Amino acid sequence: MEEARGSFLAAAICLPIFLLLRAMTGGGAAAVAGADPARVLAAELIAFACSWAGFALASIPLAEAMGRRALWPRFIAAWNWSNLVQYLVVTALTLPVLAGAPRLIADALGLAGLAYAVWLQWFATRAALRVTGLQAAGFVILDIGIAVFLSGLVVQLARG
Repeated sequence: MEEARGSFLAAAICLPIFLLLRAMTGGGAAAVAGADPARVLAAELIAFACSWAGFALASIPLAEAMGRRALWPRFIAAWNWSNLVQYLVVTALTLPVLAGAPRLIADALGLAGLAYAVWLQWFATRAALRVTGLQAAGFVILDIGIAVFLSGLVVQLARG
């Protein structure tokens, strides 16, 4: 359990990167016209914390259902640290876009970043929990579902 606990440091490392990406790209709730910047920041911070902790908690019963509860600490440690790698890759892929890369290149880089993030989560899940590819996909879908839900919630919170 110690490996799981310590790996949540990845969230603290990722938070400034997350905020930087949001500021650089104008994504998330920042895109809501006329939204109060303080309200947007609060909504983004709430969603970041809920997403990180929410997935960790929601993944426990899923791991139990697959008979992998004993491997959950190892899995969540791998998931936490793979998120840091994802943030770094997405940040690197955002830099050419900010430098004025053509729209086609920007879209291709965004798609490549998304594909890599999904693959990395799937791979880390499959390896850490020792499950099939289809079972690992269930964890990835859970994470994406939580993220999509929270993205919508952030926009609603930003609107007021």
